[in-house]
Amino acid sequence: MSASTNSPTKSVDVRGLYCPEPVFRTKMEIERLSIGDVLKIIADDPESEEDISRWVRRNGHELLAINKNQKDLEFLIKKAK
Repeated sequence: MSASTNSPTKSVDVRGLYCPEPVFRTKMEIERLSIGDVLKIIADDPESEEDISRWVRRNGHELLAINKNQKDLEFLIKKAK
């Protein structure tokens, strides 16, 4: 997949995990990717929307999208550094 599109390079399902685990898993997976790669995180912890969004901003990555699908949240995060 091309990093120039917003197609995820990797997808991680953290449904069933609660704060702070979704943020820890996001951090671990982002560290494994190359700059410009896109990580898709699927979470169902309602706190994840704020927690992951804040973590992405604080660490200088780009939050491309948050999609809500019933109780699931899908995050698309582009690795910036």
